[in-house]
Amino acid sequence: MDLFSAIFTIITIIILAIFVTISTLFIKIFSGKSIRNRHYPPVDGTVFHQLFYFNTLYDHQTETARKHATFRLLAPDQSEFYTCDVRNIEHILKTKFEKYAKGKYNIDILMDLFGEGIFAVDGNKWKQQRKLSSFEFSNRVLSDFSCVVFRKNAAKLVRIISGYSQGNLVFDIHDMMMRCTLDSIFKVGFGVELNCLEGSSKEGVEFMKAFDDANALVYWRYVDPSWKIKKALNIGSEASLKKNIKIVNGFVNEVITTKRKQLAQQQHSGAKEDILSRFLELSTVDPDQMTDKYLRDIILNFMIAGKDSTANTISWFIYMLCRNPLIQEKIVEEVREVISGSESVLNVDNLVDRVTDEALDKMHYLHAALTETLRLYPGVPVDGRSALEDDVLPDGNKVKKGDDVYYIAYAMGRMPYIWGDDAEEFRPERWLDCNGVFQPESPFKFIAFHAGPRICLGKDFAYRQMKIVSIALLQFFLFKLGDETRRVTYRTMLTLHIDGGLHVKALPRAQRIS
Repeated sequence: MDLFSAIFTIITIIILAIFVTISTLFIKIFSGKSIRNRHYPPVDGTVFHQLFYFNTLYDHQTETARKHATFRLLAPDQSEFYTCDVRNIEHILKTKFEKYAKGKYNIDILMDLFGEGIFAVDGNKWKQQRKLSSFEFSNRVLSDFSCVVFRKNAAKLVRIISGYSQGNLVFDIHDMMMRCTLDSIFKVGFGVELNCLEGSSKEGVEFMKAFDDANALVYWRYVDPSWKIKKALNIGSEASLKKNIKIVNGFVNEVITTKRKQLAQQQHSGAKEDILSRFLELSTVDPDQMTDKYLRDIILNFMIAGKDSTANTISWFIYMLCRNPLIQEKIVEEVREVISGSESVLNVDNLVDRVTDEALDKMHYLHAALTETLRLYPGVPVDGRSALEDDVLPDGNKVKKGDDVYYIAYAMGRMPYIWGDDAEEFRPERWLDCNGVFQPESPFKFIAFHAGPRICLGKDFAYRQMKIVSIALLQFFLFKLGDETRRVTYRTMLTLHIDGGLHVKALPRAQRIS
């Protein structure tokens, strides 16, 4: 056989292999999926079609949900259900909680970054972390400590923004909020002064970028049919993910090592304020289970809740206030009424000292505005569960064992059949009664903090931090977009980041900051 014939034979074999692989994939996707069966939701394509509109994925899901409250995407081994039906969501998250789990498909995708942390596990490991976390979040010591940290970082944030304000400069408040909340979660969660907001922690900034990029690359796995092959070959997006996770792991492992040394030197120093110290105390009781690897997983799961969701919400909140200046002024009026009293001039330290839990509870309009932001821009835009057995949803649609059922929180906030004809309007008043008192909705309708037994334990902490930061910022600055013509949108990832940041100007109000 000459060289030409050998090359031709090799090429032919490769083409045949590709053809067989693609054919097998298509057969697996379309066989046994009850495509025309009226007892199953309408099909909107395959999971791989999401590649074509990945950058606007949540808007595409919203448009589909306007036509079908529940629809499907086909995947090789299962169907993916997407629903905005409140009845279905209560069914999978509460009524049939034991019949739905995170599922192997989701766990395989999330495991490399989140390991065996609370957001990525089921069963006993979830129950154990849930129980420990519930105890920690109900602890008064932690609650008081977190308030001190939130106030301190809010004051620091005001002083930094003041520099931009005095120079009439445009700056990225989304990046600034990411740094601020990262500092807060590291102090509250791990007892570490990161100083990322001030820019003095090069390692902290590198860690933050690596974590955010890893977040996006993990989500890419949901639409990339070749991610497992890329991982095995260590190429492309998977090589980048591996590199970022290495940076994340190195940073977190150093935090754990440092914290162990600190605790060894402070064995009898009284109550431990931060969450990691308390988990490390447990590790001395059960060292085989509470390993450094397990602690690393717990830390990263706490961090995505404490950093991403809060920072994103405040950033989207500022964006909404820039688009709705009258609402911005209403909040300022409430801040002055509740916090400032008759004093027209307060410095930032005096201001944050007055932001007590009692004062926060009186700020119904601010709470409504933050909640309205979360309705339209939920921290986690898509989440869901996997069926452990065949089931029938309340809307009559059948689910097969292994099918994933996702609720699309981003789309839900825009559905007229859930929120009325003004669903896409930013209107905090929808959350207030005739006396201006905040009125909550069902967590299965307002799903920003999940619902059922896995509802977010840090919900009150998140609101507390968001309110403290918002009060401090709005007392001293009037926010406007740096460029009114620039389109502000999201980056498609596990959490709802603003793509490219949010560039604003902070005009000074008549207050003394120093």
